[in-house]
Amino acid sequence: MTTVEANAAQVFEDARLMRDAALERLAAGDIRDAAEKAWCATMRATEALVLARTGQEPGKSTDASHRLRDLYMSDRDPSLKGLRDRYYGRQEILHGECFYHGHYNPAEIGLLVNETSDFILDAERLAQV
Repeated sequence: MTTVEANAAQVFEDARLMRDAALERLAAGDIRDAAEKAWCATMRATEALVLARTGQEPGKSTDASHRLRDLYMSDRDPSLKGLRDRYYGRQEILHGECFYHGHYNPAEIGLLVNETSDFILDAERLAQV
């Protein structure tokens, strides 16, 4: 395993830890904190994907967003487009609408929090880690 692969694996592990924390907060009824932790897990999985595919670790959330877009534009991989679209949807709903503004549908947030595992698995598959 190369250093980049090992580092990406560590970031994916952090994403799974944040996903677990999101599920715990959801079970406790703390919707907004669950949403933010699910968003953090999403961002960490994206950072790991970017690191695995480019060798560059994003320094801030906008770096991950830009590099994910760049990956899609350079590869034109439909799987990357799907993940990119899911990433931005999760950013808008979990991070923006729910966490920051307190506007949410509990059923929708519950679904997105529970789907965080799928996002991480898809990012891992695309990273080929």
